[in-house]
Amino acid sequence: MTVAFTLNDQRVRARAEPQTMLLDVLRDEFGLTGPRGTCGVGVCGTCTVLVDGRTASSCILMTGLVAGRDVTTIEGVADDDPMVGAFDRHHAYQCGYCIPGMVLTGKAMAAEGACGSREQIREGLGGNLCRCGSYSRIVDAIEEASQ
Repeated sequence: MTVAFTLNDQRVRARAEPQTMLLDVLRDEFGLTGPRGTCGVGVCGTCTVLVDGRTASSCILMTGLVAGRDVTTIEGVADDDPMVGAFDRHHAYQCGYCIPGMVLTGKAMAAEGACGSREQIREGLGGNLCRCGSYSRIVDAIEEASQ
């Protein structure tokens, strides 16, 4: 089947079987390496994308469900985006593996006004795991960028 959607502000068409996960299409068909497959069950956050501005785990999202929708990966976020800048200023990364999902989650939370307190930010990041333990710097970055 062919699925048409907007990917990082460009209209695209993907050929995918109905059960093909969006993560596989993003990586294999479009060559995007920002979303990463780690857990395969939508609990670690490394595959996070934005679908119509809301976070989604692309490892468990069937491609057919994004037909006609807007999908944003980290590759679709400008280098001068305030969230990216805040992550840089706060050195909110070590290995960087989780950062695409963290940045996108931070952007979605900020857009929804869900960054009123550090506790809200920590709760909002509940679906994103950082194996390096950079959480306090990540929270600092999201807090700054959302102000």
